[in-house]
Amino acid sequence: MIAKEGLNKIIHGDCLEILKYFPDNYFDLIFADPPYNLQLPSNRKLFRADGSEVIPVNDAWDKFESYEDYDDFTASWLKECQRVLKMTGTIWVMGMYHNIFRVGKIMQDLGLWFLNDVIWVKIDAMPNFNERRFTNNHETLLWAVKNKYCKNYTFNFNFLKQMNDGEQMKDTDWIFPICRSPERLRDEAGIKLHPTQKPLKLIQQVLLTASKKGDLVLDPFMGSGTTAVVAKALGRNWIGIEKEKRYVDLATNRIFNYN
Repeated sequence: MIAKEGLNKIIHGDCLEILKYFPDNYFDLIFADPPYNLQLPSNRKLFRADGSEVIPVNDAWDKFESYEDYDDFTASWLKECQRVLKMTGTIWVMGMYHNIFRVGKIMQDLGLWFLNDVIWVKIDAMPNFNERRFTNNHETLLWAVKNKYCKNYTFNFNFLKQMNDGEQMKDTDWIFPICRSPERLRDEAGIKLHPTQKPLKLIQQVLLTASKKGDLVLDPFMGSGTTAVVAKALGRNWIGIEKEKRYVDLATNRIFNYN
């Protein structure tokens, strides 16, 4: 029942529980932007060149007791996503160096079969302010199918080639700006309403790559609602799951008021 009632809506709740209500082999595409387990020290402050303070991701949903705790969480939601993914569907999981290697190992352990690791090169990425290492200029999207026997998944090769000036698209051709104004959602004081909002163009590229009109897309960590905004614009059906009520309200307002 929850599967039908949740169509083109955000379901408020923990994806570890909500996913259990969906039948096997249900979704055509899953896009997951899970907690990165950033674990930034709370007593360290970083400042930009203009003197403004960098506000880190320190929300409760991104805090875990240990790597083992994070791995258990990751294995739990990935196992459910694998179950509800169609044999002809694909799953995309985002991450950075903080978590992507752990996530990738767990995906392989579960039997998910990698197609590509796509690199999002971030235009205007935040520099490394302490000058002790390189600027973190990319994020990784792991693209996989349910298992190694999946053959007839959607890959819009010719369309992507046409988008890329007639050249076959590479997994490093994903070069997009980070999310900035006016796209970036902010409150009246100019504070970001969601700390990890992803740009529309990035999610658009995912859906144009691996889905068709009328397909059903799942985002188990809906956050600011970007996946739903893009799915709606491209004629895909979607279901989102979000644990934080404030983000459910934020995303719902954004989705149904977006032009």
